[in-house]
Amino acid sequence: MKTFFFTLFMLAFTSIQPLLACTSYLVTKGASTDGSSMISYAGDSHIRYGQLYFYPRATWPAGSMQTIYDRSSNRPLGQIPYPKETYQVIGFMNEHQVSIGESTYGGRELSDTTGIIDWGSIMFLGLQRGKTAREAVKVMVELVEQFGYHSSGQSYSIADPNEVWILELIGKGMDMKTDRKSKKTYNANRGAVWVAMRVPDGYVSAHANHARITTFPKEDGVKSISSKNIDKIFEPSIEVVYAHDVVDFAKSKGFYEGDGTDFSFSDTYAPLDFGAARFCELRVWAMFNHVNNGMQQYWDYATGVTKGPRMPLWIKPSKKLTPRDLMEFKADHLEGTELDMSKDFGAGPHGLPYRWRPMTWKYEGKDYFHERTTATQQTAFSWIAQMRDWLPNPVGGIFWYGLDDANFTVHVPFYAGITHVPFTFSEGNGDILSFSETSAFWMFQRVSHFAYLFYDRAIVDIRKKQNEFRDRYEAMVPAIDAAAMVLYEKNPDLTANYLTEYSHGAANQLVDDWRDLGNFLLVKYLDGNIKQEENGEFLRNQWGFPKNPKNLDYPDSWKENLIKETGDKFLQPN
Repeated sequence: MKTFFFTLFMLAFTSIQPLLACTSYLVTKGASTDGSSMISYAGDSHIRYGQLYFYPRATWPAGSMQTIYDRSSNRPLGQIPYPKETYQVIGFMNEHQVSIGESTYGGRELSDTTGIIDWGSIMFLGLQRGKTAREAVKVMVELVEQFGYHSSGQSYSIADPNEVWILELIGKGMDMKTDRKSKKTYNANRGAVWVAMRVPDGYVSAHANHARITTFPKEDGVKSISSKNIDKIFEPSIEVVYAHDVVDFAKSKGFYEGDGTDFSFSDTYAPLDFGAARFCELRVWAMFNHVNNGMQQYWDYATGVTKGPRMPLWIKPSKKLTPRDLMEFKADHLEGTELDMSKDFGAGPHGLPYRWRPMTWKYEGKDYFHERTTATQQTAFSWIAQMRDWLPNPVGGIFWYGLDDANFTVHVPFYAGITHVPFTFSEGNGDILSFSETSAFWMFQRVSHFAYLFYDRAIVDIRKKQNEFRDRYEAMVPAIDAAAMVLYEKNPDLTANYLTEYSHGAANQLVDDWRDLGNFLLVKYLDGNIKQEENGEFLRNQWGFPKNPKNLDYPDSWKENLIKETGDKFLQPN
């Protein structure tokens, strides 16, 4: 049975490998400590560069066209009309506190190479054109219906200050026809099948590269509607919206044979296999396990041992959550479980909870794999979007943004009302192939790479500095909110300037301090020694020479493995 599951995993992983691998959390108002709604995201990619996107608010003359670029390759896919106006976007949050994140799940091969809307552009189109989460959902599915969906299966987190939604979507493949009059070919399957569900207040959800919506209530006109009645999405009672042909299309393709009552979107369009469980659902399990004591019952499912019972789409947390909680969940390497990445032989003598790619490998004709944990070295950026309905939008929205490995990063609070982003975080300041001394991305990369060398030592210093900034931001945000509100009542423009100055100052100070941290780590751990220091100052003897460095012994587990490998080669004679 395990061999069967692993074969399925290998097939699935081969098809999904070139795509992004991301982890998203969804937190409703009733599940947060202060009543804010939150979603999070980690952009995992071997070629993505961490930079804070900024799109200013704009108005467009009639007939203006927007070019859509494939986010995976930057290839232009086509053009669509601009609306009369588009909203300001900072990162993945717009001026109305609407935020959108994603994770790719691949699913059945149903991509449409004639489509114009891809998995990445659809997020920014929703942000630039949607004032609420519901409006963003409507914008996204209608654009796909009109212009075609270019990518594979995708899960989206969509939230505003009041609601959190999960949308799962996949294309309909290719069925090329030729128009008799124009003689032009077109795809008769243009569009997508999809389901969007509102996360109940007081609950949390997550997705990490596998479709998670299973069964859902069908059209009842009260809580659930199909796309034929999409305009009813703005009615507060509506909690489920889905493509009207989501079931019929599956039947036409031979994916499903029932009457629709037991129809499961995930099981139909992205059948579960070992890889989907172990490398995707296990990330969801890790987050759920942080907030609920009842998750052990799903351990076998999440690790790919069995196919059931499936984890629920959302759970009620045993504690209410803060942005900092989500930041810490992003750093998970399965600590506290039997799969803790820092405990096995692959962690080396310094307990490194990372494994370099490739993720799958062979030995003596057998296939093996490394665990795929939430925290991973190839994360370009991660963020937590915090949306607060009791404050005006420029002050209420905070986009907590961090660069590089989420385990090592610091998430800076960027307010929704800022007028531009700092140069240290901006597009054009370096790229994935061009180092920049002033780039926040590269400063964090440099520290991370040093930590990979001496993880158990460096992580102590990094965590100390990380927590200093988190404590500082948590203390400052209430004061910044209060001051911004005083200005807002007098002059909203002054509020924007004030929030911009604060966010820029926090970001630039962080980059300077992280550059200093990198220098500090280099000196402290040079050549494997540990320099003596106190409160960040290196100690000297009374004559000015460095105090003798310390040397930590190797752990017994490492010694045991070395002796098993080498026998008496290093045994000292009596």
